[in-house]
Amino acid sequence: MSTKLALELVEQKIISRDQLEEISQEVSSDNELIQLVLKREFCSEATLLKTLAAQLKIPYQAKLKDAEVSEEFIRQIPLDFARRYKLIALRKQNNSLEVVTANPFDFHPLDELSLLLGLHVTPVISSSTEIENLINRAYQQGLNNVDSMLTELDGDNLINGVVRELESGVEDLMDVANKAPIIKLVSMVLSESLQKRASDVHFHPYENKLKIRARVDGLLHDLMDCPKQIHDAVISRIKVLGKMDIAERRAPQDGRASIKFAGREVDVRISVIPSSHGERAVLRLLDKSTQLFDIEKLGLASENQAQLRRVIRFAHGMILVTGPTGSGKTTSLYTCLSQLNSDEKNIITIEDPIEYQLAGITQMQINPKKDLTFANSLRSIVRHDPDILMVGEIRDHETAGIAIQSALTGHLIFSTLHTNDSASAITRLLDLGVEPYLVSSSVMAVLAQRLIRKICPHCREEYASSMELLNEIGLSPSELKSGKLFRGRKCEKCFQTGYYGRTGIFELLTANDQLRQQVIDKVPASSIKQSAVKRGLQTLRMDGAQKVLAGITTIEEVLRVTQMDIS
Repeated sequence: MSTKLALELVEQKIISRDQLEEISQEVSSDNELIQLVLKREFCSEATLLKTLAAQLKIPYQAKLKDAEVSEEFIRQIPLDFARRYKLIALRKQNNSLEVVTANPFDFHPLDELSLLLGLHVTPVISSSTEIENLINRAYQQGLNNVDSMLTELDGDNLINGVVRELESGVEDLMDVANKAPIIKLVSMVLSESLQKRASDVHFHPYENKLKIRARVDGLLHDLMDCPKQIHDAVISRIKVLGKMDIAERRAPQDGRASIKFAGREVDVRISVIPSSHGERAVLRLLDKSTQLFDIEKLGLASENQAQLRRVIRFAHGMILVTGPTGSGKTTSLYTCLSQLNSDEKNIITIEDPIEYQLAGITQMQINPKKDLTFANSLRSIVRHDPDILMVGEIRDHETAGIAIQSALTGHLIFSTLHTNDSASAITRLLDLGVEPYLVSSSVMAVLAQRLIRKICPHCREEYASSMELLNEIGLSPSELKSGKLFRGRKCEKCFQTGYYGRTGIFELLTANDQLRQQVIDKVPASSIKQSAVKRGLQTLRMDGAQKVLAGITTIEEVLRVTQMDIS
């Protein structure tokens, strides 16, 4: 360890003499001294790096937001190398390359970089956070040059490199240095989809092209059209990613993968099916970093939120969540389970498939090929002394019967049904053959929901809506605070849609004596709903109207997703 550097740190009051004595026996080099000072949090990284830069007479850059990265560096240096050593190259001048580093005393990666690129290296100092952000931006941009990538896809190298073993269970999308063009293309598509907050990516073959589309905020958008000749290579790459059989082209296949993007870990569920123009693939992207299992963030109105918190605390009974596919039912169930999760509770779920791993909760995936159905799984799990059970979906009489019996024998059951509104869930159980007295005794609450797009905050503007639209959603001009509503003007941030992100609209029907009697009398769903509205039930459309008044969404969006709603 250099006495000069240590004394300089003390003199500049970066560390105290006591702190220096505390760590002096643990370090033998300047590099170790720097790392230990930061690890013990004796000072901020920025303060330490400024002092180092001044002492070593090396330039210090506090911000790298507008820095231009060397294209040669991105092409030749793997992402893993840049991330591991926290360095990235900037401008090239004559035979010298500026390299930003967070640790100027770590000489080996700088020397290795100089040898790899055949250039003299001039260090520049900046913080780890700034360097990591620049690395993410630079390698991400390196993925987005579609035209140059497609020119590389000639007949000789289409399959080259596609069929290779993945070195680890998690592949980094941005690590494309020295990768085959087809791998770069698939990585670029996934990268762009994640940038656009897509939930699914579709690879759809036509007679003379391969169309790639992404589902953003519930709607499909075209990403690009690719030449038909690369279709087989793209599907092969996707199969390798999902550890599927690339030789099997006549049967549907399912797979899973984990990928990294800009430091985030993303689970990918892959489905490939045969079609008339070749195999079609759909990739479901589940971003672990966006898990928000918090009741307050679901979008429930304050009254519904209070009611839901009350009913999920019941000791036993059944709580149902209804809505079409992709309406956020699973997220709502996970949120309820997360609220109830504790060391005192034994919580078990049966799912198809398991979407997110929940810490402290036993999750089980059904497998019909091995006769592991919802009904069989539920029958076995009841013997495991659970307090709370979640059944992914009630599809038949057998599953419904076992779930209701479990609810009546001291278990709290959560499940889903595919119905248009809350009242229809009651009659659906009766249609499945469950006795009315069992339904009336077990069902505690039904939560119907839809997902609606939110107005883009970047291009939000006021406008005057027509009377016709206001009437259709059940609003009057007197209810508008300023006499106007809001909409998105359409901008780059929202990809010219006027919407950015989604939230839920809800309809929470809770059981009371009148509802139980209506179930026993087999009253139609429409009558159950009308009675509930008189008692204060907010329908999906009513809840949507309140979100329009609050400036969260638009009338058109609420009408789009509540077209089946009858208030």
